[in-house]
Amino acid sequence: MIEVTRATLVLAVLLVACGGTAGSTDGPGGSGGQGGSGGSRAAAPPLPWPVTEFPSLPDVMNDVPEARTQLGRLLFFDPLLSVDRETACATCHLPQWGMGDALPRSVGHGAGLVSGPDRIGPNTVRRNALSLYNVAFRSPLLWDGRAATLEEQALIPLMTEDEMNRDPGEIAIEIGSIPEYADLFADAFPEDPTVTVENLASALAAYQRTFISKNSGYDAYVDGDAGGLNEDATEGMFRFAEMGCHDCHTPPLFGSNTFANRGLGETEGVVDRGLEEISGQSGDRGKFRTPPLRNVNATQPYFHDGSVLALSDAVRHEIEQSSLPFTEEDVRLITAFVGSALRDERNQAAFPAEVPSGLPLPIDPFGAR
Repeated sequence: MIEVTRATLVLAVLLVACGGTAGSTDGPGGSGGQGGSGGSRAAAPPLPWPVTEFPSLPDVMNDVPEARTQLGRLLFFDPLLSVDRETACATCHLPQWGMGDALPRSVGHGAGLVSGPDRIGPNTVRRNALSLYNVAFRSPLLWDGRAATLEEQALIPLMTEDEMNRDPGEIAIEIGSIPEYADLFADAFPEDPTVTVENLASALAAYQRTFISKNSGYDAYVDGDAGGLNEDATEGMFRFAEMGCHDCHTPPLFGSNTFANRGLGETEGVVDRGLEEISGQSGDRGKFRTPPLRNVNATQPYFHDGSVLALSDAVRHEIEQSSLPFTEEDVRLITAFVGSALRDERNQAAFPAEVPSGLPLPIDPFGAR
């Protein structure tokens, strides 16, 4: 019965498409979903789950001036925040790699300006860099949930010994001594025009909340453009649901604020108990946050330890955890869905030409900097 129902639904999708571009992942003209078709809204194509509206930005972003997000952008790329004056937030969260860094486990200070998969240095951290797309909607944050807010999370890498290893108070003092930064903070925080640790965290968090991904082929499809997904992606979406993947990777964000043990082995030389380190509960050992799947095609390698290199292998591993019977065709089609239908990297971090500290920016892996 499942196979008949699925085939019927896929046929309905193809009929609704009425000549749409079957291979598109951005909708007609690349405009994406959420009404991206540009014309009258068509009848909604079949979905394996109820339609849920994409969430609004949290209230903390109400009345945030543009000057604050632009200040956050400069701080995000400024190596002044690190002890070696060469490592920035952007070093581990690059637009070219889905707002991650393409390393199994990130490399902190002491590795120079090079970022991305070629970065090598003395301070390899315990975990893979989580993508920052749609981080505005996560709480708690980080793989083990140790940060309740994005403002709190923004300061943790600065203070962590093998990441940036610098006291935020010292950073605030040095930033305040730079006239351009002092003026920028005054514009960004007109009610408190001073360089403080709190304002530093607020600016970084405000900028990171702009990394919204919601105009993918899937979103165009939900908005009535059946051509937003090709045949493989459509079939993969239904198999994604049949395997229960959406219980944790829940639309429309395709993530959730949940933690689970995914049956991965231990990394040699690394002690990492996951959520247990925060909760103190032995039952939480080996549990890590559910990662989001938006732009997952660009965020390899996968899982908290970066132990799986290919997206198809990550999909296969996850299906194996369900104990449901599956075929390699299931793996192929689900990979086609998550790897192509959830792509929208328009609102990625953008390198500034320079930063007020005058320090050189991280070198991205494609030589743009």
